[in-house]
Amino acid sequence: MTPNPPEHDTEADLRWLNECVELSRRCPRSFTAFAVGSVIVGGEGDVLATGYSRETAPHDHAEEAALAKLAPDDPRLATATIYTSLEPCTTRASRPRSCTALILAAGIPRVVYAWQEPTLFAYCTGTETLRQAGVEVIEISELAPDARKVNAHLFNA
Repeated sequence: MTPNPPEHDTEADLRWLNECVELSRRCPRSFTAFAVGSVIVGGEGDVLATGYSRETAPHDHAEEAALAKLAPDDPRLATATIYTSLEPCTTRASRPRSCTALILAAGIPRVVYAWQEPTLFAYCTGTETLRQAGVEVIEISELAPDARKVNAHLFNA
């Protein structure tokens, strides 16, 4: 039996997305990739892992960095939510698996993000792909300006 995903809690979602934006500020600057932060929160509200773009290697994505800190078969992932300041990618030039594919492989039932990925580097269908696989996806666009501000150098170059 698959555990039920956590109930929607707007206050918690906003708090964790703000944490993602703060994490994205740690990203080494790049003119070829977004600065993104990610937090994986367990069903009990505990932080399981965090990550940010380029955290340990030049091609790390935030969700990838956070997921790498957990065992792929960690049972807590079945009731977790992954928060990210940017919609999970579906196309990557630098790695064989997209963040969307990694999230699906991990079995995370819920994704909450702030900013839909612009087509600056690739066309992204993360939301649609995740929803088609049965994942609950919530976009909280009121925090999109904060996520975009961290990446302003990409649009003002």
